[in-house]
Amino acid sequence: MLKDLFVKNKSKKKKYATIPSEAAKQDVPEGIMTKCPNCKKIMYTKELQKNHKVCIHCDYHHPMRAFERISSFLDVGSFQEIDHELTTENPLNFPDYLEKIEKDRKKTGMNEAVVTGNGTINSMTVVVAIMDSSFRMGSMGSVVGEKITRAIELAKKKKCPFIIFTASGGARMQEGVLSLMQMAKTSVALKRFSDEGGLFFSIMTHPTTGGVSASFASLGDYNFAEPGALIGFAGRRIIEQTIREDLPEDFQTAEFLLKHGQLDAVISRLELKDKISTILDIHQWGGEITW
Repeated sequence: MLKDLFVKNKSKKKKYATIPSEAAKQDVPEGIMTKCPNCKKIMYTKELQKNHKVCIHCDYHHPMRAFERISSFLDVGSFQEIDHELTTENPLNFPDYLEKIEKDRKKTGMNEAVVTGNGTINSMTVVVAIMDSSFRMGSMGSVVGEKITRAIELAKKKKCPFIIFTASGGARMQEGVLSLMQMAKTSVALKRFSDEGGLFFSIMTHPTTGGVSASFASLGDYNFAEPGALIGFAGRRIIEQTIREDLPEDFQTAEFLLKHGQLDAVISRLELKDKISTILDIHQWGGEITW
């Protein structure tokens, strides 16, 4: 009996942990899952994209590329890009500037930090300019200012509304005063557009800062923003050091600006197209209100 206690049971096999091979690891596609930076929950990337890159758990608005936004906002197949051929030069001979521009072109597939063109929203013609923060942080150089100005002039020519989605870190430092002059250039173009009776929507997304927030981003007939977007001119730390006071936790958020009168509304990306469409319909010729 005692001898049987020490005899190995040959029917039982040892269990070992298995480490997946490199080939097995490659079976799981990269990027199939996305972790929300706000609620930290994980979801399928395809599920997130179907929801217009708004978190299905907490409604956090993930950054959106320019052409993703075009697909989400405009009628399918209606967008016609303009001024794609405009490219940046190096007027101030800033070291390595053109190399950095070329690197961003390859990374994003875009020529510059804004895409412009015309399309339709529920069959109503509009001209749009959509900034993309993945290209030089959406900074405003001379080409960005020129493309936006030409888009405004196209809207004036077509007598249709102009819509801009802003996402920018501000003026592009490598172009110095030429970049700063784009603030005046675009603002003058918008004033002429307004004088002709043009309708301008400014939709601020995360982040909209610096010279962009101080110029065309704040000049809309309707100033809207996405939830949680950072909107402001100078950085929080600089302001606190200047005024020697602590700022509220929600300072420079879209919700803070709405509360203090700088925005007309904070609108979820999921509702934006329908709300813009309703306003466009009200402004159509022959849209008089009958009492």
